[in-house]
Formats: sequence, structure tokens, C-alpha cells
Amino acid sequence: MADTPHIPALDLFSLRAKSAIITGATRGIGKACAIALAQAGANVCLVQRPSDTPNTTVRDALRALGVRSEIVYCDMSDLECVKTRVFQDALDVMGGQIDILVNCAGINRRHPSVEFPEEDWDDVLNVNLKSAFFLCQSAGRHMVPRKSGKIINICSLLTYQGGFTVPAYAASKGALAQLTKALSNEWSKENVQVNGICPGYIETDMNEALLNNPTRLRQINERIPAGRWGKPEDFAGPTIFLASQASQYVSGEMIIVDGGWMGR
Repeated sequence: MADTPHIPALDLFSLRAKSAIITGATRGIGKACAIALAQAGANVCLVQRPSDTPNTTVRDALRALGVRSEIVYCDMSDLECVKTRVFQDALDVMGGQIDILVNCAGINRRHPSVEFPEEDWDDVLNVNLKSAFFLCQSAGRHMVPRKSGKIINICSLLTYQGGFTVPAYAASKGALAQLTKALSNEWSKENVQVNGICPGYIETDMNEALLNNPTRLRQINERIPAGRWGKPEDFAGPTIFLASQASQYVSGEMIIVDGGWMGR
């Protein structure tokens, strides 16, 4: 692992001349992370699902910040696309260099465990875990020989807790943290840092069911020491920290962003 450079502290957080690839960036936490990367100076490749009406809103917002931003298309449930095409497509549009990977795409399905359909189990594990592994693997093949790279996996409070009626999601996020540690063990000596961020209860589309459940909403609100749900913008700082030289000696770690929930 390379030493932390002896440069002014604020310069440690600069991502100028770096290129990032991020999944799940059309809204919510992923969008906030993509904007933060661009604000720090990184060029950003967005992985988006194919659509008859392409969404260029985030790409255009990043370009307005003065960085290069491109879109490559892949449905993260299409494991063949994830495994064989998407990272190479990103390399092609970003000039052959990717320095940062952020795995933010994820899905959830809710059913009582005794009724949980196998199809939903497979869908959640494929998107949240298997596709993340394939992208990490592709990134590792690119970053390890170059002896430089940052990988950030977006995990969850359910990396640590079981939740209710979300066994597949909890299993996928617990496994994603273990994958993060396993890759870190292999790649940190090659100057590729692999870390995770664990969001708490955040105001995003994925939590719509909880936000619309008065009983669960009250129970959750009463337990958050910060007194509020998190917002996607709360992930800008942790993302830049883990993507930059400021975290040069941080590897295999989970940063929990939860308003103090896990401290209770």
C-alpha cells in the first residue's frame, strides 16, 4: 500500500484527474455520491439500465460542474452484461482509466420469511451481491496491475441487523460486507483500498414502504439519536473520504452513516 502523500490536508480529498464508475446513480444515495465525486474533480461514468427514454439528467448535471461524464447501459440483473461488458464499456468511454468504483445499485423485496419466493430471493442476491462481486472483480483486474484504486460498496444497517420481512436483503448486505473485507485482504497490499458505507434510515424511494407506515415510522424515529432520517446528501463526505487519498490507510472497513442508530 502506498503511503499517504505529504500534501496539504484539503488536497488529500481532491479527485482531480481521477475517473469513477458508479451504479445506481439516477436517484437517491447514488445520485448524491455521483455529484460529490464530480464536485471533488472526478470524471464520472454512470451505469444505467437501458431505456426507450434515456435519462441524462444526472450526466448533464455532472457535466455542468465542468467534469467529463458518460453513461454506459447495463441492467444489473443481467449478470452476463455485468460480468463481461459493463466495466470494459466504461473503460472505453472514459479513456482507458478507472480509478474509483462505487457499487450503489440495489433492490429490496418484502415478504414474510415463510412465504418468501425463491425468485425474489434470487433477484435480490443477484443484484445486491453477485453483480457487485463481478464489478469488483473487473475493477480488481484493472486496478491491481496498476497498483492504484478505490472500491466503495454501499452496504446497509442490515449488514449488522436482520430487519423484518427482508431476509434476502439482509443476507445480501451482510455478505457484501464480508466480500468487502475479503477483497481488502487480497488487494490492500496492491494499493487498492476496498471499503463499505452502511446507510441507516435514509429518505429514498427504497424506504417508501417504511415512510408510509405510521407505526414503523414512529418506532424508527424514536430510536434515531440524531432525531431525523438521513438524506442522500449525508453520503457526500464519506464517499469523497473513501475515494480519495485521505483514506489511504483505511481498508476493509465499514463507515456507518446512521445518525447514531447503531450506537444505541
